Amino acid sequence: MTWTAPPVERTVHLGSLGTVPERQMLEGWLAWHRETLLAKCAGLEPEQLAMTTVEPSTLTLLGLVRHMAEIERWWFRRSFAGEVAIGDVFTGPEDGNEGLDGVDPAHAAQAFERFRAEVRLCDAAATGRDLDETFLSSGGVPLSLRWVHVAVIQQYARHNGHADLLRERTDGATGDCG
Repeated sequence: MTWTAPPVERTVHLGSLGTVPERQMLEGWLAWHRETLLAKCAGLEPEQLAMTTVEPSTLTLLGLVRHMAEIERWWFRRSFAGEVAIGDVFTGPEDGNEGLDGVDPAHAAQAFERFRAEVRLCDAAATGRDLDETFLSSGGVPLSLRWVHVAVIQQYARHNGHADLLRERTDGATGDCG
């Protein structure tokens, strides 16, 4: 039996975030975007996840999953939590594309598990830390955990738009796909 990207059970409904405290809102939006990316992949086989469908772009759904694992790792763990020695999930620093390139359908299931594992580790890095806690960016600019949440949510928002197009071009599915 061929592996397919699993369905996603929504844990966050945006309507429930309208009046919650800031921390809960940021974490809720982040969870919603994570689930949205995975929902765009749900039900697809590895070869479909690795297809480039919007030429001339080389973006793939699998590449986006890998990329967002890199983005989360960079901001929550390496930058904010100071876990510099952990390195990259999928690429080396000279790559510059943070997991977007070099996708291999044979490793799709492992990439999805790495993504989920990275999300858990990133959540753990932020748990119990104050949103106002700061660190110095690689450029020497002080940034807060709040800023990291907003930056990562912004990355997901942009890339989930890409995922919408990629999924529609793959099999015609629109909306939440699971």
